[in-house]
Amino acid sequence: MEYTIGQVSAPFGLPVSTLRYYHRQRLFPYMQRVSGVRRFGEQELEALRVIECLKKSGLEIKDIKRFMEWCAQGSGIYPQRRALFQKPRAAAEAEIARMERVLDMLKFKCWYYEQAIRDGGEERLAAMRPEDMPPDIRADYENTHRPAETSTS
Repeated sequence: MEYTIGQVSAPFGLPVSTLRYYHRQRLFPYMQRVSGVRRFGEQELEALRVIECLKKSGLEIKDIKRFMEWCAQGSGIYPQRRALFQKPRAAAEAEIARMERVLDMLKFKCWYYEQAIRDGGEERLAAMRPEDMPPDIRADYENTHRPAETSTS
């Protein structure tokens, strides 16, 4: 199936101008034009999914363009393609770990204040040791109270 630029813009949440820019940057090397109208096929839609993922990972358009060029060059470029993904992958993993700590703190604090409301105060909780907490809450607490891992980059 083929789609017009307007039909692709809405579901991806991208302005038409951005899709035109990507096309001008040759990020859709096999895109067809029918009577001057850009036609997005499955290949372009998959390329767009990859482009948006790479943008969210912090890669710049020039790097994404280089990746797309490498894809057109075939299997001999696999090591370069993999290398391009290693740094953003590590950054994404670090961000996920950071956000897991944030989520664990929020879960712990919700539990804490549910208990404080039930108890009518914080006295019991202030005296509570981690080993006296429910196992899932203890895990959340311990994750938020361990030293943060430092980056070596």
